[in-house]
Amino acid sequence: MFDSRNPVFRDPVGAVADGTPVHFKITLPRALHCSAARLMIKDGFTGREITRGMFWCGMNGGDGEWWECHFTPEKPGLFFYRFQTDTERGILQITRGRGGEGVFSDAARFWQLTVYDREFATPDWLAGGILYQIFPDRFARSAQPKTGVPADRRLHESWEEQPDWRPNEDGRITNTDYFGGDLRGIEEKLPYLQSLGVTCLYLNPIFESHSNHRYDTADYSKIDPLLGNEQDFTSLCAAAEKAGIRVVLDGVFNHTGSDSVYFNRQDRYAAPGAYHSKNSPYYPWYTFRHWPKEYDCWWNFITLPSVNESEPSYREYVNGENGIIRKWLSADAAGWRLDVADELPDFFLDELRAAAKAQKRDALILGEVWEDASNKTAYGQRRRYLLGKQLDSVMNYPFRSAILGFLTAADAGDMMEIILGILENYPPQVIRLLMNHIGTHDTERALTVLAGEPLDGRGREWQSTARLTRERRRRGLRLMRLASLMQFTLPGVPCIYYGDEAGMEGYRDPFNRACYPWGQEEKELVEWYRLLGRLRRNCSALREGDFLPFLADGSCMGYLRRDEAVSLLCVVNAGAESRSVRVPGEWRQSRAVIGVVPDGNNTLYLNPEDCAVLLKKETAKAAGPECGQFQKESVELKK
Repeated sequence: MFDSRNPVFRDPVGAVADGTPVHFKITLPRALHCSAARLMIKDGFTGREITRGMFWCGMNGGDGEWWECHFTPEKPGLFFYRFQTDTERGILQITRGRGGEGVFSDAARFWQLTVYDREFATPDWLAGGILYQIFPDRFARSAQPKTGVPADRRLHESWEEQPDWRPNEDGRITNTDYFGGDLRGIEEKLPYLQSLGVTCLYLNPIFESHSNHRYDTADYSKIDPLLGNEQDFTSLCAAAEKAGIRVVLDGVFNHTGSDSVYFNRQDRYAAPGAYHSKNSPYYPWYTFRHWPKEYDCWWNFITLPSVNESEPSYREYVNGENGIIRKWLSADAAGWRLDVADELPDFFLDELRAAAKAQKRDALILGEVWEDASNKTAYGQRRRYLLGKQLDSVMNYPFRSAILGFLTAADAGDMMEIILGILENYPPQVIRLLMNHIGTHDTERALTVLAGEPLDGRGREWQSTARLTRERRRRGLRLMRLASLMQFTLPGVPCIYYGDEAGMEGYRDPFNRACYPWGQEEKELVEWYRLLGRLRRNCSALREGDFLPFLADGSCMGYLRRDEAVSLLCVVNAGAESRSVRVPGEWRQSRAVIGVVPDGNNTLYLNPEDCAVLLKKETAKAAGPECGQFQKESVELKK
């Protein structure tokens, strides 16, 4: 009756710019004797109901008929719709069934129409690239002397030691153990990152803080002394730019540290903070229920006092003409990843984006949102992250769930539905920059999820000694090849969490934040990532090409990426049994980037837990010499 993902029924499909006429068309059985049909729309922000009458527009074969109408959204927003028909059986509702298909039902399952600002533009430089996330204390340590480091920090003697996880004598976990990774160390590893095809570094917080994760900012205006100084940061950015790599910073603007120049609960700083004086310029930044010891804090962590983002002096400090956002962009940062974007008010995000784009037109603003960011409701308010005035893109946790779920026995059809749902709801300029990760500093390592025992609520004591057996690890490395292949070929930009490519494992913080194992990497896996990097660089369809689902059956998934030049067919078998997959005859003329080409019967054979990637030119100019060079490299690598 209707399929929101098929242009026969809805044209255009997906998110649209405001002012775009959207054509809706449904087909009904002639036997229903439909006398009227209506498109029923609800504004997701105002709740206003909109009705559009549909017109009979002809027969669909001998026993069906077509009804159609247009709806033109005049402004950015979010709309939920269904259809209503008057028939001889009474009023029948057509609502959303599985996927985008319509069914007769009274269930409140509606389709979504995302309408974004027609002026919405996102940075071109990240499209088709590769992100690499670095936890600065644990990636690489230079020989540069550390100066100005507070005396209460403990540095591990060995890079190979396990991060501290036990509570101290007071029963608190302080996160005050460090390994000494620094900005100069990252700069020294740029050739390695370049060999992976990395085009952008995302650094976890680098500003002065008094914990190893640095999400408890002490001074936004200074680099943490263990990492270096502002000169080291500009040196890193300059060297990275020469290597074709940009640097994105982590902005934590919902809260500060209690041990900070702003709050100063621990008396570390000379000037009084909000905790010690109501006359402090920072006192209005915080909300005290009973000054000074009772105050609002993030998730009830007393070390993370929440900031009142509506306070004018704080907004000016962060988003003003001489504020923090512009300061670090002027120091050559390429953009910001915003921590807990859910908890930043709309007006603050609006101002932050405006400040960033005024300083650097192509600055990237990327938000931490764990769910579908197009329809997220946070603290009782519908959010408008992706409509054009706030975020350029988001961390793509739904794709992580789909990839890891598929590879750990979830049904391929269900996981494909997660992927297609995001692609249907997000604006295209957001999709091309989606941060496609399979693990971060907030999750278990992908290798552990794929091959380890389920965490099932086990505590840190168990996690501290949990290691993959040799057999589990061998299987996990095979599955990591499949997970990374999907990560690199789905729409968006893959983000490698440092060390995933080296075979690092570990459950939750701090075990997922160990030091990079320089000299002890899984070399075959690193080479696999380099192969995927060359694929990203040389296949234009992976930049902004169409995504077409090809297969989602049990333990097998396949999809097509296509632009005017080339088509790429990716098929993954996550199961323990071999699979044969029929492909269209045109793919007999393709080249095997990974795996083998189909046989004479158009059948592609996949071993257990294996994959195939086929590349086919679409036009005479097509892939050009670069794709040919990639073919040569990939064949040599497989040998």
